[in-house]
Amino acid sequence: MTEQRAVLAGGCFWGMQDLIRKMPGVLSTRVGYTGGDVPNATYRNHGTHAEGIEITFDPAKISYRQLLEFFFQIHDPTTVNRQGNDLGMSYRSAIYFVDEDQKAVAIDTIADVNASGLWPGKVVTELAPEGDFWDAEPEHQDYLERVPNGYTCHFVRPDWVLPKRDAAE
Repeated sequence: MTEQRAVLAGGCFWGMQDLIRKMPGVLSTRVGYTGGDVPNATYRNHGTHAEGIEITFDPAKISYRQLLEFFFQIHDPTTVNRQGNDLGMSYRSAIYFVDEDQKAVAIDTIADVNASGLWPGKVVTELAPEGDFWDAEPEHQDYLERVPNGYTCHFVRPDWVLPKRDAAE
């Protein structure tokens, strides 16, 4: 089995991890801080880092495109530095690509989301190469599994689904 990695940020990492980990083909997830300026980032000192999630997945069971489509369905990629009640750079929407193939898929997916007219505005998701990923503290890992009624601003939006693509594309 071949494994691939994806690094995404879309607001509070708890809710993203809880929803993404349940997808068929997702092998593991961990939450942390990425895309910023502070080495050894922590909850108390993460500078300009976003709360992110690192996903290990089996591309034979789920494609990177499918992950991104779900990512765009569970958070609002049209709000700058905000998800629900969470405000600030930590809660920005971002895709940190690990190679040029992922970058191309991300650009294509963003264009399709924008063209669909289903979202409330244009995508403001940051697109950048992956950088350091600093693991969040143990109390943040798997948080909603341990605290099922804990805070989250992430949910599946059934109206934010891209039309199926033609197999010839």
